[in-house]
Amino acid sequence: MSVFHYQGRSLDGSKVSGQVEAATQELAAESLMNKGIIPLSISEKSSFSGFDVDIKSWFIPAVPLEVLVIFCRQLYSLTKAGVPLLRSMKGLSQNCTNKQLKEALEEVTLELTNGRSLSGSMQLYPRVFSPLFVSMINVGENTGRLDQALHQLAGYYEQELETRKRIKTATRYPTFVISFILIAMFILNIKVIPQFTGMFARFGVDLPLPTRILIAMSEFFVNYWAALIAVMLGALFAFKAWLNTAKGRERWDKFRLRMPIIGGVVNRAQLSRFSRTFALMLQAGVPLNQSLALSAESLDNKFLEARLMEMKGAIEAGGMISSTAINSGIFTPLVIQMISVGEETGRIDELLLEVADFYDREVDYDLKTLTARIEPFLLVVVAGMVLILALGIFLPMWGMLDAIKG
Repeated sequence: MSVFHYQGRSLDGSKVSGQVEAATQELAAESLMNKGIIPLSISEKSSFSGFDVDIKSWFIPAVPLEVLVIFCRQLYSLTKAGVPLLRSMKGLSQNCTNKQLKEALEEVTLELTNGRSLSGSMQLYPRVFSPLFVSMINVGENTGRLDQALHQLAGYYEQELETRKRIKTATRYPTFVISFILIAMFILNIKVIPQFTGMFARFGVDLPLPTRILIAMSEFFVNYWAALIAVMLGALFAFKAWLNTAKGRERWDKFRLRMPIIGGVVNRAQLSRFSRTFALMLQAGVPLNQSLALSAESLDNKFLEARLMEMKGAIEAGGMISSTAINSGIFTPLVIQMISVGEETGRIDELLLEVADFYDREVDYDLKTLTARIEPFLLVVVAGMVLILALGIFLPMWGMLDAIKG
């Protein structure tokens, strides 16, 4: 989706201007006219030096998966009961508690009133409804099985939500330990070490190297804390801007898959999501190439997405699914073997669901043992910090005792 600047006039003739999100300039004009705005000029938002940083989007929270699951379940029940779609959407928009989803549902209801399809209306709001969501709704509308499409989406989002909860549970302990270490380092450098520095200065003894390092670090924290915060914020902003570039995001996503300890967990979780999404698309009747493209986009990993889009191009050029999967270099032997068997038997979707279940169990086991694998690293960090503090504080105290005895 692109962002377009527009200038136009409302129905009462007053001038209006602003921004609108749409896939093309024609869709942007159509969206404005549906809202009662006659566009006079529409221009695409330009980026600066390759960086397209939307600071406002940093502070807009995404719609929680729990909210999407409830929405899919409710719309599924209403559709299955035979309630008209427009009436269902009006009722859901009135009872919705999430502000972002409520606004999107109100706009979608307005688009439905103007004659647009449900999938076409949802496509105008990509921050709420993902391409995967829109494609499933589109297939359900075209096949007359909208209720089944909503049921499949609800199951997919529930599985995704369960995976995220397991990841949060596994990373809670390491996060707490690292946070407390950082807080302890901050308090020591600001409050504790300066007290020892004054005491050492009064005795006038030669300080050992660990003590001099601690004192220099403490003085830096005390005297340059504002500059340190500014550098950290600048580094964060630069990193965000770098991630918003295509090359930067692809390199970072590739690095995530190569990280020690957690890289393998991330890779298996991504393969599970791809297998489940790809199978879901094929079961819904989405064409193979479109299913592959939507599955690639749902991964939220630009490195894997680029490899999968290359695979899609090779398939459209006449290649076999199994051979292109081998050439992509991102799949494990298990996935390749299942794809090969499914290609021969015509049951790719069923076998990919089995692959997804297998990787879900693998990820679950990895997450349960993640704390045990991270604990040695955390112990080394804590032991190193305690050793440096002990040497930096007790070595000069022994020197002072020797000076007093002498």
